[in-house]
Amino acid sequence: MDYDAIVIGGGHAGIEAALALSRLKYSTVLITQSLDAIGRLSCNPAIGGLAKGNLVREVDALGGEMAHLIDHSMIQFRVLNRRRGPAVQAPRAQADKFTYHRLAKETLEGQKDLALFQDTVVDILLDTDGRTCIGVRTERGHQISARTVVMTTGTFMEGKIFIGEYEASSGRLGEPAAIGLGTALRKRGFTVGRLKTGTPARVRKSTIDFDAMEVQPGDAIMMPFSFDYDTIERPDLPCYITFTNDGTHRIIQENIGRSPLFGGKITGKGPRYCPSIEDKVVRFPDRERHQIFVEPEGVGTEEMYLNGISSSLPEDVQEAFVHSIRGLEHAQIMRPAYAVEYDYLDPLQLFPSLETKRVANLFVAGQTNGTSGYEEAACQGLMAGINAAQKMAGQPPLILDRTEAYTGVLIDDLVTKGTKEPYRMFTSRAEYRLNLRHDSADQRLTPKGYSIGLKGKEAMQRLERKLEQIDLVKDLLSERKVDGKRAIDLLRKPEIVLDDFSEAIAELASFDETILYQVELDVKYEGYIKRQERQVDRYSRMERISIPPDFDYDKVEGISTEAREKFKSVRPVSVGQAGRISGVRTSDLAILMVLLDRRERSRNG
Repeated sequence: MDYDAIVIGGGHAGIEAALALSRLKYSTVLITQSLDAIGRLSCNPAIGGLAKGNLVREVDALGGEMAHLIDHSMIQFRVLNRRRGPAVQAPRAQADKFTYHRLAKETLEGQKDLALFQDTVVDILLDTDGRTCIGVRTERGHQISARTVVMTTGTFMEGKIFIGEYEASSGRLGEPAAIGLGTALRKRGFTVGRLKTGTPARVRKSTIDFDAMEVQPGDAIMMPFSFDYDTIERPDLPCYITFTNDGTHRIIQENIGRSPLFGGKITGKGPRYCPSIEDKVVRFPDRERHQIFVEPEGVGTEEMYLNGISSSLPEDVQEAFVHSIRGLEHAQIMRPAYAVEYDYLDPLQLFPSLETKRVANLFVAGQTNGTSGYEEAACQGLMAGINAAQKMAGQPPLILDRTEAYTGVLIDDLVTKGTKEPYRMFTSRAEYRLNLRHDSADQRLTPKGYSIGLKGKEAMQRLERKLEQIDLVKDLLSERKVDGKRAIDLLRKPEIVLDDFSEAIAELASFDETILYQVELDVKYEGYIKRQERQVDRYSRMERISIPPDFDYDKVEGISTEAREKFKSVRPVSVGQAGRISGVRTSDLAILMVLLDRRERSRNG
């Protein structure tokens, strides 16, 4: 074998997979079409957000890299939904996209046991049995062998971009698509579909009238995404807010026939929760305006990102509707908006480990599985890399369940329900989201990262110190009285915050902001958290009833035909997962549980 592992693609999933494998001492090569595009923020120059920020902190807690990259490249930081409950609060940061990319490339180049190679993978190599992946073949004719392969092709696999009447074979504007791999996978028997995403125009900063816009500053205190340090100091740049108007909508409506999205050229399903501006205008004709966030792409560039108006309309139409927006009347478009359509693998073809069911030792992560977003890609890449390493070590895969991590929710949704449109993580997808707060990701996952070898003793010691400090603050609040009442009881009131005790309990000033933030959330939502823990216990009982991989569903009498076919397709690993498959009835589940119980009793004599 040339390597222990091959990682295809240098995006956010590929970065995490390659680093995980090499840090676990497996010789790894990352093959990408362009070394100059590693870690590129292709769309929004930001990391985190609702549920997404939780994913970033989970990646960090397990031993991944994304949090470090954004912490050292952020140019604005905000905690979203501070005034709402902790389950929907999340960190988000604007990134200097050029610094982020540079740091990602430097990190990969400096990693021991990791090689980088510029070429395009066009096929996977199989053993004589046709069921085991043993390497890849590249466009330039290289055949590279490995024990495991992790595929993270993003939007490049058979990618095509659209700008009005213009279309070209590309994964990003100005970058060639990866041609051949999608066709090869279809020939291998994989179910491959088409999805679509898009990006807005970038405009020149010096041509924008910021006085006509609303300023959106960042938080006064930047909190790191990584649990490896407590504070962060970075330059801070503002964002701005403006809106579309009737004139904008009229221009779009008059030219809707020139959109490849509505003209039939694009067949792939686009993201429901991040629609193009023409989508918004058509779907919401009574809406008077749509919000636009004008965001800097970095410290050393004039490019500004128009978040909220992605489009595939022709460039002359883009120029017209951009100039109809307040503050953008004279904006110079530096890069046009465009749509991109690409191949993805139906994720129902994957085990929860992200290994494919059809071909052993082939793992798939990121947008190739039908997801959207950097954060969704990164957490999958990390888990695919971990599980490829676990398989090579002869160890069981690391599977995070829905009570442990948003990462567990995401992967379980993909491999249990599949997706026909770009999947985006939301807090509403997690039934136990109070348990999955971003501030507690280290408590849930750092011990797992330590057990597999991606987190060191220092991380565990930091976690122990953090837990000790949290207990000290809670003890302090329990012991001290303010206005005749225990401070901890007062803090449970919605209108009271920890800052209100700064004079009465001066010792609070000696604790880090991150510690005080978590204590406040713990205390305010203690009752809700205890209630959710009881729900988690019930969930866990169902997850502990495992289903053998060789279970013969054709011999199960009494279940519906739909349930039988879906059980055979998904191959659920537990009764809990079986119950989450769409179309499975309660009666189907009850019959399955009875048969599993009988099987277990017969085996035990």
